[in-house]
Amino acid sequence: MPNTPFAAPVERLIEYFQRLPGIGRKSAQRLAFHVMGMDDATAEGFAQAIMDVKHTIFQCKVCQNLTDREVCSLCASDTRDHSLVCVVESPTDVAAIERTKEYKGTYHVLHGVISPLNQIGPEDIKIKELLARVRAGGIREVIMATDPDTTGETTAMYISGLLRPLGIKVTRLAYGIPVGGHLEFADEVTLLRALEGRREI
Repeated sequence: MPNTPFAAPVERLIEYFQRLPGIGRKSAQRLAFHVMGMDDATAEGFAQAIMDVKHTIFQCKVCQNLTDREVCSLCASDTRDHSLVCVVESPTDVAAIERTKEYKGTYHVLHGVISPLNQIGPEDIKIKELLARVRAGGIREVIMATDPDTTGETTAMYISGLLRPLGIKVTRLAYGIPVGGHLEFADEVTLLRALEGRREI
């Protein structure tokens, strides 16, 4: 362990916080000291919440989104258009599109994108599950809503190439989002315009 003014348990907590995305050393220290300032009940509740999501959250068997049941609430809903599937990279993208309150279809979460530089191939993300859904019938359109960056575009084009021979309409969001941007950070109006202006690919 490097030289540090903190006791070993504190340093260990800082190191764990530092492993979170977007958290640097100073932010990790602030979080660690905040946790240490919690009363016992709050700290125990915080720890239990982490364990609960690890043990009770898994992927929906239909759309692969995170859920605490076999089929998530969106896939189980009678009010959603199950013939329309929006393909996104991560569960946070589902939340971003849902904020528009306008999209009434369903989703498919890839849990990543094709990225040869990071040794992530088509078999490493949820593409075969999407193909199985389409082949099962009842889907008229697939909206590719991966991020408008190199890996997102590569993934969208790869999947569209697999879907086109199946006779499925494949569209791409008409982004008002800058190239290199991410869906989870887009505002509701921008996402709504992107959905409305989607194009076939």
